[in-house]
Amino acid sequence: MTEVLLALVPLLLLLGCLLLGHYPGCDTIVRLSARRPGRPQARSTWKPRRPEVPRATVPSGGLLLAFGIARRPPPLTA
Repeated sequence: MTEVLLALVPLLLLLGCLLLGHYPGCDTIVRLSARRPGRPQARSTWKPRRPEVPRATVPSGGLLLAFGIARRPPPLTA
């Protein structure tokens, strides 16, 4: 029983702080973010895109089988 209570003490302390409106570590996060320099501005390195080369769409795999079956005439009835 004592072990369970000792394990719950940090949880209860954190829960109590949060319920009272104090967020542990908030001051540290603000202090560290103020000390960190901002991101450098990205340079505008716009390059014109090359036109895409049209590619032939050749069916492969299961699509190839599906096209092959679809083009076959219906079986002859005896």
